[in-house]
Amino acid sequence: MHPMSYRYEDLRAFIKRLEKEGELKRIPVEVDPVLEIAEITDRVSKEMGPALLFENPKGSEHPLLINAFGSYRRMNLALDVESLEEVAARIEELLEIKAPEGMLDKLKMLPKLAELATLIPKIVRSGACQDVVKTENFSLLEFPILQCWPQDAGRFITLPLVFSKDPETGKRNCGVYRMQVFDETTTAMHWQTHKHGAQHFREAGRVKGGTGGDGRIEVAVAIGADPAVVFSGIAPLPDDLDEMMFAGFLRRKSVDMVSCKTVDVEVPANAEIILEGYVELDELRREGPFGDHTGFYSLADDYPVFHVTCVTHRKNPIYQTIIVGKPPQEDGYMGHAVERIFLPLIRKQLPEIIDMHMPFEGIFHNLVLITIRKRYPGHARKIMTAIWGLGQAMFSKCIIVLDEGTDLTRYGEVVCKTLNHIDPERDIQFVLGPVDSLDHASRLPNFGSKMGIDATRKWSEEGFQREWPDEILMSEEIKSRVDELWPKLNLKLKG
Repeated sequence: MHPMSYRYEDLRAFIKRLEKEGELKRIPVEVDPVLEIAEITDRVSKEMGPALLFENPKGSEHPLLINAFGSYRRMNLALDVESLEEVAARIEELLEIKAPEGMLDKLKMLPKLAELATLIPKIVRSGACQDVVKTENFSLLEFPILQCWPQDAGRFITLPLVFSKDPETGKRNCGVYRMQVFDETTTAMHWQTHKHGAQHFREAGRVKGGTGGDGRIEVAVAIGADPAVVFSGIAPLPDDLDEMMFAGFLRRKSVDMVSCKTVDVEVPANAEIILEGYVELDELRREGPFGDHTGFYSLADDYPVFHVTCVTHRKNPIYQTIIVGKPPQEDGYMGHAVERIFLPLIRKQLPEIIDMHMPFEGIFHNLVLITIRKRYPGHARKIMTAIWGLGQAMFSKCIIVLDEGTDLTRYGEVVCKTLNHIDPERDIQFVLGPVDSLDHASRLPNFGSKMGIDATRKWSEEGFQREWPDEILMSEEIKSRVDELWPKLNLKLKG
């Protein structure tokens, strides 16, 4: 596939592509969105199966798409690349842009500047997301919203793109925050305290009377859009970077945005479903429990309430959702994409980092593996401290830093080197700080400890007073001779 043109104007184009590539299975049988769809999807996820389009969800006329990003290949298809490294390389190229020094440099920059200009979201007068407009007599329950796990507090919208604006600057934010459905017109708004949506909520409380003069913050929620737009909602972007501009970067084409009908918020014109409404600044309601990606239920707590005032959608809309739970699940592949795509940004600030990997079993932030080119005593500890100071990387519960040459995807090698390189008292350090709101093991909500392990080879300058032994390696000469002998040996080895 050629990276110069993004193929998906909307979710439907992506579905067609998945089907053409043999990556989608249509389910015509009636299946209940309460628990049954989640159980089917969980089994399919564990077997590395296809995306699923439930055409006849019980109690709804609208089809449901799930597991659309649920494999390495589908994640590549979603971003229309052969490899995620293509996106990383484009980011790296952007980071290398320097201020022009002369006329020739300025001329050379023109194509880059022209490309960047095309990434700015474009406001359009109308969009397919408003084919149908309902300002009364609507119900959230017309959509096949999932209850994923038995002890969940109810049905949850699990892949909503939540749009809000900074009440002082007017800057847009798009984040993905689960939404428990309370009734036909209200949901919880689970924007965790560290997220930008919650920041807008707090800022609105400081602005007298809120953003609209009536103690409210206006919000719009998009469900189902082209995959670059959806992925941008979960991307850990810097505070001042618009998610829709990043989506434009991924698409190589600006995102068309349309103004909502009842609130002062813009949403993707190609979305399937839009929920318009507001969040009261002084209203909280008990939300949860919810079966989360940790493999445990996140505990019930009080969160703001989202009041829906208008529902718009395309004709015959498709409801896109995910389930989260014990990995592997769809969100793990999205997290892997984040890891690979944003590595150049981390390297820009910490160039000594060679590679970084977050195993599925670590649930994104619980375990971060890093290899570095060690240059001085204590270098590994400097890396840990720096990672804990980088945006959402501050949630990294355990960081293991190893020497270059370690393949971070070979977990046996990582464990072997780590355990052979550390003196536990000397090489493990603990810090206190903010932790993920979903961390049920922390001593307090949002606050707890984190651990760093220096698994690099120790230097004498780090207090290592012994001779570090050589690693066992066969000579290249013997390996070459055995390579020649190997076909004659006729050894049939498993794997």
